[in-house]
Amino acid sequence: MSLAPPQPHRPLNDGQLVDRLRHVRLLAMDVDGVLTDGRLYFQADGVEIKAFHTLDGHGIKLVQRAGIVVALITGRDSPMVSQRAAALGIKHVFQGAEKKLVVLRELCARLDIGLEQVAYCGDDMPDVAAIRRAGVGISVPGAPAYIRDQADWVTEAMGGHGAVREICDTLLQAQGHWDAVLDTYLHGAS
Repeated sequence: MSLAPPQPHRPLNDGQLVDRLRHVRLLAMDVDGVLTDGRLYFQADGVEIKAFHTLDGHGIKLVQRAGIVVALITGRDSPMVSQRAAALGIKHVFQGAEKKLVVLRELCARLDIGLEQVAYCGDDMPDVAAIRRAGVGISVPGAPAYIRDQADWVTEAMGGHGAVREICDTLLQAQGHWDAVLDTYLHGAS
């Protein structure tokens, strides 16, 4: 049995962008609108509920196994984000972050990496500075046009519906990890 690699997304057709993806050591992203569809659900008792896609979660695990650090930087505070991050092994979680670029710079300093080694995905105004300054700025189709226009790459999948998995798969391909990932699942199960 053989699996074909995923269909190349726009970045794999853009040589300069692929080169920048090869150097990414940190994938940082917003939560609402990127890892979720952006809608906020509240129960009658005020408890917030978020829906996360399992494909995104598995993609995050795969890039972490490949040595890419993952961080969540969100303007909201939510126990659901903490729970999801813990389940995925994401160690760098910043909630209530109004100035996301400031948080991103501080994290880069702690990790001893430059902004050019960061892929950042966001979907709204609080994300635009990080999108513009990251080595690879990414947005999603549901973001306003003026945010998408600031990004180097807009995913094909919507936020909360596989956008993060698309980013993860593309990073794995660009950095030469894709065949090893497939091999693990094709031959590791026997």
